[in-house]
Amino acid sequence: MDQAQTTRLTELLNEAQRAHGTYEATELNGVFDEAWPQWYAEYMVDHGLADIVGRYVTAEQAADHLASAYAEYDRTDPKPDPTWAEYVARVWPDEP
Repeated sequence: MDQAQTTRLTELLNEAQRAHGTYEATELNGVFDEAWPQWYAEYMVDHGLADIVGRYVTAEQAADHLASAYAEYDRTDPKPDPTWAEYVARVWPDEP
């Protein structure tokens, strides 16, 4: 994935994060959403993920990647320099 795609994917992840924060606050009354990868994935698919990565990605594939990439990021100590969204975008697979 080239730098422009990584930047666009990071922006989409940040957009999903903001929308999900609103969802948690309003729909879940502030309760942490354990199923956040699926929510993010559906949001991202609906908001142009395929256009960014250049291929169709199912919500299930995206959710699996989000969950595994975030777990990898979370295990890293010290945390990598990029934000979690930048990290996840950088390690997004070229193939499903």
